[in-house]
Amino acid sequence: MSDTTRPGEFELIARYFAPIAGAGGLGLVDDAGLLKPARGYETVVTTDALVAGEHFFADDPAASIARKALAVNLSDLAAKGAKPEGFVLSLALPHGWTEAWLADFAQGLARIAGEGACPLIGGDTVSTPGPLILSITAFGSVPAGRMVPRSGAKPGDVILVSGTIGDGALGLQAHGPGKLAWVARLSEEHRHFLADRYLHPQPRLALATALQVHASAAMDVSDGLVGDLAKLLKASKAGAEIDLDMVPLSAAARAAIMADPALAELAWTGGDDYEILCTASEREYLSLIVAAEAAGVALVAIGRVTDEGAVNYREKGRARSFAQGSFAHF
Repeated sequence: MSDTTRPGEFELIARYFAPIAGAGGLGLVDDAGLLKPARGYETVVTTDALVAGEHFFADDPAASIARKALAVNLSDLAAKGAKPEGFVLSLALPHGWTEAWLADFAQGLARIAGEGACPLIGGDTVSTPGPLILSITAFGSVPAGRMVPRSGAKPGDVILVSGTIGDGALGLQAHGPGKLAWVARLSEEHRHFLADRYLHPQPRLALATALQVHASAAMDVSDGLVGDLAKLLKASKAGAEIDLDMVPLSAAARAAIMADPALAELAWTGGDDYEILCTASEREYLSLIVAAEAAGVALVAIGRVTDEGAVNYREKGRARSFAQGSFAHF
């Protein structure tokens, strides 16, 4: 039986989503949106689905869920050197949804869409007896032939990563239920920092142009640095030498690892960082670092690409291996 106290599908769209739609959304009254790539540009497309209980906690703030859903797509666009142009949202609401929840969700979505200059242009809203499910497909544009692929790394290239690594995976444990002993040993500031990095990823859109100009390969770090590097190298048919001591860690992550040294492996393999992993030639990598710094993002060299073969990790001068390289969806 339908709930007549809540808006129907079309009223829901008009009330919560039409106000944040861009011109390409045609007022969200049509069956499709409209994008117009500029002459000489190509369209980059990416999509991500998130399921309550799998990718976020069902009781996470609605605005945070919305932010993360779009931010992970914007992170993919950034890694390709693309400028966001718009996105579509598919939202499967569980039977117990409330207007207050949806209003907060729409507010959070509007905020990240504004920050990323990526307007809503369409989508679909349905009801489900299961958990909340949302899927976003985002569109970006890049000058023809300038998209940065995952497969472009060459032997001799320098491997770099943006920001800090491990905060997302550590933040999941700091934010989630059943707090572990190491969480209690952190300062309130460090606990908050890590939880915020998990809840509210910061897509590195400011790096897009620098990657276009200087990078040979790039992808975002969503499933863990070790696992995602393996994907990039497999696509590039290459190997690597990595100095784990060079992997940038935040003060909060360092404090967590001091509280429990075993967390170092989680930081390198756990995922949810949404930083940029990229490669650049010996000739270009310093220019890439400088361009990134000018854009307000730190890039740090952590190793080099080698001929096809193994990825060799070293920590404090000794070889290091990992039981599991990254988060696995299946």
